[in-house]
Amino acid sequence: MNNNIAEENQNMNQELETQNEVNESEIELTGEETMEELLDIYDSSLSKFEEGQVVTGTVISVGRETVLVDVGYKSEGQISIHEFISEDGNVSVNVGDEFEVMIEVWDEEEETVLLSRDKAKKVKVWDAIKDIYDEDGTIEGVITSRVKGGFSVDIGLLAFLPGSQADLRPIRNMDEMVGQTYTFKILKYNKKRNNIVLSRRVLLENEREKMRSATLSAIENDKVMEGIVKNITEYGVFVDLGGVDGLLHITDISWGRVKHPSELFSVGDHIKVKILSFDFEKERVSLGMKQLTPDPWTTAADKYPIGSKIKGRVVSLTDYGAFIELEEGVEGLIHVSEMSWTRKIRHPSQMVAVGEQVEAVVLDLKPENRRISLGIKQTVENPWEVISQKYPVGTIIEGKIKNITEFGLFIGIDDDIDGLVHISDISWTKRIKHPSEIYKKNDTIQAVVLDIDKANERFSLGIKQTQVDPWETVAERYDVGKEISGVITNLTDFGVFVELEEGIEGLVHVSEISKENIKSPKDHYQIGETITAKVMNINSDERRIGLSIKRLNEDDDDNRYLEEIAKSSKPAASAFGEMLRSNIQEKLEAEKKENE
Repeated sequence: MNNNIAEENQNMNQELETQNEVNESEIELTGEETMEELLDIYDSSLSKFEEGQVVTGTVISVGRETVLVDVGYKSEGQISIHEFISEDGNVSVNVGDEFEVMIEVWDEEEETVLLSRDKAKKVKVWDAIKDIYDEDGTIEGVITSRVKGGFSVDIGLLAFLPGSQADLRPIRNMDEMVGQTYTFKILKYNKKRNNIVLSRRVLLENEREKMRSATLSAIENDKVMEGIVKNITEYGVFVDLGGVDGLLHITDISWGRVKHPSELFSVGDHIKVKILSFDFEKERVSLGMKQLTPDPWTTAADKYPIGSKIKGRVVSLTDYGAFIELEEGVEGLIHVSEMSWTRKIRHPSQMVAVGEQVEAVVLDLKPENRRISLGIKQTVENPWEVISQKYPVGTIIEGKIKNITEFGLFIGIDDDIDGLVHISDISWTKRIKHPSEIYKKNDTIQAVVLDIDKANERFSLGIKQTQVDPWETVAERYDVGKEISGVITNLTDFGVFVELEEGIEGLVHVSEISKENIKSPKDHYQIGETITAKVMNINSDERRIGLSIKRLNEDDDDNRYLEEIAKSSKPAASAFGEMLRSNIQEKLEAEKKENE
């Protein structure tokens, strides 16, 4: 019993020493104190605690389940080992570590003290939050995750950051903010409800306002400034110059062609721009980027003189031509009429494609109007300049039919030059309603060169001219007064058409059918019927032969009729009239000789 008391006294003395010699200056021991007096002194020397109080403790041992911490009480406080296990599973506490803890449970009778380091930290954080809020200060935190309506932020405690308070403008990709550390303003807090609401936007607005004032004082026309691309639209780019937004219109981005600003910029890009104009009242700033470099049209006349050959890239096609980029900001137009000497180009896509590199000749240049006229066909020799030498008029050529129309045939010659055989030059004698009655595409034919019009790029051919015109000798084959037979090809109210040979027809006028009055030949004849008639007159120029049926076997009357025609004939006004009068005279003289 006495030994136990002695050991207890010894332990108590050691504990008193480890408590930094508590109240040494106030309590002086004489060594004559009784055990009861010593216990009273010991109890009075120990700190008095309350649940929820935060105190400083020192780790005296680390066990499997608990960590013992000396907080100046007669028995050690206990903290669960789980509060010291890190994410990788290691225990992060050692004997001698000193930190603040909160008294969770303090039972003096049972001499039990349960502590929590985590709760002590939270108490300190709440105290800090109150101080920061009261002093209108800021706090730093890490965005840990996205939650409904915003983000969860670790500031020692979990706080809520509404999405609308995360930035100055809507955030496109909210996941990019997770894991980032930012400074926040505390909007409100409620310790009982464990609720803290933060804002980053308030700080950004304050910062932007400071920048805005500085920017407004620095802005002036023609000044070059750096900005950040804030928004992109189809008509331009909005640039943040530092609290002040300016518009970089699409027409002021580049001297060249820009289809959409997004081809050149992304939100967040840092760019240099020039102040074009500024309205202080409305705070509207017009920006330019192309104005940072000289206008290329100022030197276009020197770079692209008329007649020079250039190379460029096809950037656009229209119904009337192709636009060629010679350099950034300088484009020329190749009209469809300047793409080929021989082909009829309906659309420039028949010759070029967007993105293609082409060679052309400068035809005209008007820098003041920012226009350059170009031509592709001028890069090669004009075939129409040499075609007349290669195929002089009268030359017989051979070629394939490339196209058939109602007015003629197009014959391929060379160098994409087509010759036209008009329907009237297909046959001397045949009546052709459509060339396709005789020919078909890709037929090979011979034709004679009739005319070459270089100015209008026309090449005229003739098929019938490869043969002699049968009407030139028709008077030799059909003497006036001669009886001939033929097949009726057509019946009209004014007469009967009779084919004398292929392509040669004569007309029996209704008055020359019979001595009787005939109202319509259709009542007396049929198409395809063969009849005999007498040749009365021939007009080779007009390709007409006059026939008569009623004058068959009436030689005397016929002679008198012919004499009347010869006597009444005036001097011939044409070769045909002279020939007709001569034929009649010869016929009369021959018949007189026979009668003699």
